[in-house]
Amino acid sequence: MQLTLRLAWRNVWRQRRRTLIIALAMGVMMSLLVLYDGLIGGFEQAIYGNAIQLLGGNIQVHAPGYNEKVGRKPLLPLADPDALIRAAENHADVVAASRRIVTGGLVTNRAGAFAVSIIGVETDKEARISPVAQNITSGRYLNPDDGDLIVIGQGLATAMDLAVGDRITMVASSTREQTRQRTMTVIGIYDVGVPSVEKTTIYLSLLEAQQLLGLEGQATEVVVSLKQIGQEAGVVNYLNSSVSGYEVDTWISSFPELKETMDMKTSVMGIFGVIMLCVAAIGILNSQMMAVFERTREIGVLGALGMKPGRIMLLFLLEGTLIGVMGAVIGAILGTIINGLMAYFGIDYGSFADLTEYTALITGRIHSQMVPMKVLQHGITVLVIATLAAFLPARDASRREPATALHHV
Repeated sequence: MQLTLRLAWRNVWRQRRRTLIIALAMGVMMSLLVLYDGLIGGFEQAIYGNAIQLLGGNIQVHAPGYNEKVGRKPLLPLADPDALIRAAENHADVVAASRRIVTGGLVTNRAGAFAVSIIGVETDKEARISPVAQNITSGRYLNPDDGDLIVIGQGLATAMDLAVGDRITMVASSTREQTRQRTMTVIGIYDVGVPSVEKTTIYLSLLEAQQLLGLEGQATEVVVSLKQIGQEAGVVNYLNSSVSGYEVDTWISSFPELKETMDMKTSVMGIFGVIMLCVAAIGILNSQMMAVFERTREIGVLGALGMKPGRIMLLFLLEGTLIGVMGAVIGAILGTIINGLMAYFGIDYGSFADLTEYTALITGRIHSQMVPMKVLQHGITVLVIATLAAFLPARDASRREPATALHHV
């Protein structure tokens, strides 16, 4: 085997320029895939990460029985939410864990009545991480001790012809299914560029929600925000082992449409990436076919000296694989360097923020993400494709009769 490997390595460099061109082509293709993965990771954190925070956080914890009635937004109080928050915030990947009260209701004024989600939040915690708090365009965000004050979206403000300081009537049901009605003053208007959220979601302080809905000192939900999406499984396992008696869900089950969008994009690019590498692998196929043709008499000599057909086939397979190894190394190095530069400098995506609803959630620059496992995955793909590309020429070489090959001109 060692002798075969040495022969293969020597043969690879017989046509030095051709070998380098093929290896470089595969390396460039692989580096582009590595860069794409990094940029997609950056976009996911910038777009989907903000969308997840806007829609309800990476992880949501509820009381038992909540998922059976989730469509009604039931007011089921959590047992000892403070202990749950302490456990969550002890995990290194957790940025914040905060209590919430979430229910449905109506807001009305002379413009009409609108169904909304009413969310009571711990304003001091969520002010640091919430896209709503960071995108107040008129007025201010909530304070912990705010009474009959609410923050609404620009979409709702436009539909109801509201401005900061205007008053509207909010109607909701308490824990005992009693209708509660209160006149609220608009203290702030947020604009995150997502009309579907802005028109249907209003915020008030947790203290005010507790008093309005008969949940003094309680909460119906704990929202856990993480440093990055993709860390949810580890934190969920940690919470389930640290505390019990809760229903712990992630954004993947709570907002499946986001997960489907991400998976579809990843699958499409994965197929496209394999096609790109196969195009580059045609160079290996062509190179090995030429090698078999050019070295026909050499193959005859090897056969005459006693090298078995299987060994000859292995020799040519190793040559293709070695070119693939060079391509994978070039791709890994080049892709990591480019990805590192993009991670450091980032891309200014501000001028494209209005393309879609979710791109409106991008704030500042997009920074590429380093994904070592993706680099390894693409490297293995390069090796497999390079080996497969060398298979047909290798099989053809192994089938040459020594006597015939020796007389080849």
